[in-house]
Amino acid sequence: MGVPAAAAPPASGGGSDAEGRQVTEAALFEAFGGVRGMVETVLPGLLFVAIFTVNKDLHVSAIAALAVSLVLCAVRLVRRDTVKHAFSGVFGVAFGVVFAMMTGNAKDFYLPGMLYTLGLALAYLITTLAGVPLIGLILGPVFKENLSWRTRNPGRKKAYAKASWAWGLILLAKCMVLFPLYWWADTTQLGWVLVALKIPPFLLAVYLTWLFLVKAPAPIDVFAEMEAREKAEQAEQERPAAGAAVADRSQEGPRHRR
Repeated sequence: MGVPAAAAPPASGGGSDAEGRQVTEAALFEAFGGVRGMVETVLPGLLFVAIFTVNKDLHVSAIAALAVSLVLCAVRLVRRDTVKHAFSGVFGVAFGVVFAMMTGNAKDFYLPGMLYTLGLALAYLITTLAGVPLIGLILGPVFKENLSWRTRNPGRKKAYAKASWAWGLILLAKCMVLFPLYWWADTTQLGWVLVALKIPPFLLAVYLTWLFLVKAPAPIDVFAEMEAREKAEQAEQERPAAGAAVADRSQEGPRHRR
C-alpha cells in the first residue's frame, strides 16, 4: 500500500492541537497499514472460508488464500510500495496453509494466526507491566522520538501504557471468543467469526491509541536534536579558524602600510 510518510513531529511541546492530531493520524496510518493494509489482512482468510464453505476442499481453499496473498505482495513490489504489511500477511497465510496441510484439519489454517494474536496480547500486557509498553516501542521510531518517552516524557509514556493496555485486553478478549470456537465449532463457523472479528477490534484499538496520544505531550524529535547538536559542534569548531583568519588579516594591514 502507498502509505504516506508521517509528518515530522514537533520537537517537544508547541504546535497546534490540529497539527498534533494530523501527526498522530499519519503516524498510526503508517504503522498499521491503513485501509489497504486491512484489506490485505482480511482478504486471504475471507477467500479461504468462502471457498471452503462451498466445496469443503482444504487444498483448493488453502492454495487460493496463499495465491491471493502472494498477488497482493507482488502488486506492492511492482508499485514499489511499503511491503512490510504484505510480507507479514504472506508469512501468516503460508504458516496457516502448511499447518492445515500437515494435520489435514482445515481449522488449523487459522491456528497460527490465533496463537500469534494470543502471544501479541500477552506481549502488550507484559511489556506494559515491565514499564516498556510495546506500543511505544512500535510507534517511537515512527514519531522520531525512539525511546526518549521512557525517561524524558512521562506524560507520553503514560499514554503509551494506556494504549498498550487497550491493545492487550482487546486482543485477549478476541482470543477468548476464538479459542472456544476452535475446539467446539466447525471450520466454516470459526472462519466466518474470525473474518468478522478482524477489523472491528483492530479499529477500536487504533482509535483508543489515537485518543490517548492526541491528549499526550508532543513527542521529542531526537533526530532533530542530534542534527542541532552536530551543527552547534561544527560551528564551535569553525569559530577558532574564523578568529585566526581575522587575526591574520589584521596583521597584514600594518605590514602593507610600511
